[in-house]
Amino acid sequence: MSWTDERVELLKKMWGEGQSASQIAKELGGVTRNAVIGKVHRLGLSNRAGGGGSASTAKAEAKPKAPPKAKAEPKAQPKTEPAVKPVPETKAVVPARKQIIPAGQPLPPQPSANEISPEALAKVNEVEKKAKKISLMELTERTCKWPVGDPATDNFWFCGLPVQQGKPYCEAHVGVAFQPMSSRRDRRR
Repeated sequence: MSWTDERVELLKKMWGEGQSASQIAKELGGVTRNAVIGKVHRLGLSNRAGGGGSASTAKAEAKPKAPPKAKAEPKAQPKTEPAVKPVPETKAVVPARKQIIPAGQPLPPQPSANEISPEALAKVNEVEKKAKKISLMELTERTCKWPVGDPATDNFWFCGLPVQQGKPYCEAHVGVAFQPMSSRRDRRR
């Protein structure tokens, strides 16, 4: 379907009469409601913020207004200061954004809800000494996908040890990634 001049004129007429985009699409045939809305937008037609107007209001709005009558030249009056002085414009306050840390820089310490147990950290340190240190392209469904290091550097790798059944990580990294709920949260339940 293409927008021929006749179809565009019918669209303009129906839009001016206050018909909905769905009604117009149905009348035109071969177009969706969204296509009608897009065409109305591209044509720069009014958005009819007042809702579905009636045909009588659309016709009243379409009437050309009479040109204003010529007024007699006002007599020159002395200039006076306005009663209210204009308020100077102020810039809007922009909220501060989080700092973006460039690649290769260490990340600041991250707050964590659950602290990792020393036993789990010791186990991870031992495992990472034995890790296969594989690249992203070497990962499979059977290799541990735990990332180590900064991805922006050459010293970045994945663990690569065999995964625990049904998990994306090896046993040591599962112990760090999947922490049990804290005792305080347990008491609430």
